[in-house]
Amino acid sequence: MRITAALTETKGAPFTLAPLDLDDPRPGEVVVKMVSSGVCHTDLIVRDQWYPVPLPAVLGHEGAGVVAAVGGGVTSVGVGDHVVLTFNSCGGCRMCIQGRPAYCDQFFACNFAGSRPDGSTPLHRETGDVHGVFFGQSAFANYALATERNVVKVDPGAPLELLGPLGCGIQTGAGGVLNSLKPPAGSSIAVFGAGSVGLSAVMAAVVAGCTTIVAVDLNDQRLELAKEVGATHVINGAEGDTVALLRDLTSGLGVDYTLETTAVPAVLRQAVDALNQGGTCGLIGAAALGTEVALDMSSLLFGRSVRGIVEGDSVPHLFIPKLVDLYQQGRFPFDKLIKSYAFDDINQAVEDSEKGTTLKPVITFA
Repeated sequence: MRITAALTETKGAPFTLAPLDLDDPRPGEVVVKMVSSGVCHTDLIVRDQWYPVPLPAVLGHEGAGVVAAVGGGVTSVGVGDHVVLTFNSCGGCRMCIQGRPAYCDQFFACNFAGSRPDGSTPLHRETGDVHGVFFGQSAFANYALATERNVVKVDPGAPLELLGPLGCGIQTGAGGVLNSLKPPAGSSIAVFGAGSVGLSAVMAAVVAGCTTIVAVDLNDQRLELAKEVGATHVINGAEGDTVALLRDLTSGLGVDYTLETTAVPAVLRQAVDALNQGGTCGLIGAAALGTEVALDMSSLLFGRSVRGIVEGDSVPHLFIPKLVDLYQQGRFPFDKLIKSYAFDDINQAVEDSEKGTTLKPVITFA
């Protein structure tokens, strides 16, 4: 099949639209006609080679669309089904068997290798192969090849032009609260970073029943939006001592839970220092490999903990439909974070994301 895809040719270069040939689906594979794809921070750090995904490649890993073809043995979806594409996992390792696919022993091989497990790629051009199946999908194209394991069937009444980001960024922020931290009703939480992941966490904290929900960011416009989607308090991190302000909001004790989404070591330190005794900090922000942080060991000793969170600890086939339900009920208004761009304008979408003028760019395909 001839498709049009946005290519990442070299480190840091803009995306270029190019015709490619896409393989027919093999057993267990699914071809999806794309309706939308979110632009995620991870796409951009891979473009910049923070993670060593081989180039040239087609990135994109927040896809939504309609099943166009299925390979042999595929039973959970059929042609015409509406689906969201999410991260891939092997399905057979100890973590997948435990229902923790985000910590799959083969996570990097399944999502960052740029090839199928046998080393092949489904994308080709006259000058040679192009690395594909990024996060099991390579969604920056008008057709994507995924696997049955990372394609999630959703309600056909839900708007596919909005649903792509549920596959990664929004799933990660919401799941970081609802699946990972699991704050009880009446608890306090501070979310560091009011981007799309952080604001998804804020909305999830509302769903969880948190009564003190604090968003911390440097951008006042984002903080205003945080209040609109459920933050009870906001703090501009450039204006005063963030940790002291959080303690003031909690009678001097500190907050029960914090979520760090920025990948800035100094911010992670603040997120830990702001905890009360027994509190938990969830780390979501993806830093460059080898990034280190310094923490106060005595502070940790008093019941404080830090835990890493990948993909919101989600089992996507269960969690993504729940997020769709919450959205349709008006309880998870993630559409407020989204701005749509035509496929031809993908580089403008990236630029707006990097400047911070757009929270969650979503590419739409004609």
